[in-house]
Amino acid sequence: MTFVRGAILALAALSPVLFTSSALAAQHAPDGAGGHSALFDTVREATAPFRDARNVPEGYGAVLGCVSGPEAGAMGVHFVNAELLLNAELVPTRPEALIYESRNGGARLVGVEFIVFADVWHETHALNDPPVLDGHLLHFVESPNRFGLPAHYELHVWAWRDNPRGTYADWNTRVSCDGQ
Repeated sequence: MTFVRGAILALAALSPVLFTSSALAAQHAPDGAGGHSALFDTVREATAPFRDARNVPEGYGAVLGCVSGPEAGAMGVHFVNAELLLNAELVPTRPEALIYESRNGGARLVGVEFIVFADVWHETHALNDPPVLDGHLLHFVESPNRFGLPAHYELHVWAWRDNPRGTYADWNTRVSCDGQ
C-alpha cells in the first residue's frame, strides 16, 4: 500500500511538469506536426498540393458553406467529390471531402473527411461490419441530421490544423467560420 501511495504522489507531483512540457511542445510545433498515425501521414502527403484553395483538384466542389460547431469550434468549408462520395471505397489518398478555412482573404486546407453513405456501404458489408480506414473506425451519423444527408459514416483527419480534441475528432476548436 505504501508503494502505491508513493507512486500516486510521485505522479501527482510530476503531472504539472509533464503537462506543461507537452503543452509547450504542441504550442511550438507547426500545424499538424507531432507523432501521428500512418493515416495522418498519408493524408498530409496526398493533400499537400491542395493546401491553397486555388489548387482544389478537379471533381471537388464547395457544399453547405462553412460548418460551425454546435458547441465549440468548426469544421470549415467542405469541398466534396461526388464520384468518391457515391462509392463504397475508402482510399487514404483520395478523401471524399477536402476542408478549407477562410482567413485573411484566402482559404487554406485544414483537414479532410472520409465519408461513405451507410446504405452504399452495407450493399457489400454486413450491418455489424462498419467501415474502418487504416485502423480508424468511422463515426456513424444518423438521419435526419443537420446536413440533410442520409445516414453515413465519417472520419475527419485534421492533417493541416492541430486539434486539441484529437486528430480524428469531428469538431476542431482551432478552426473558425469567422473569415467567411
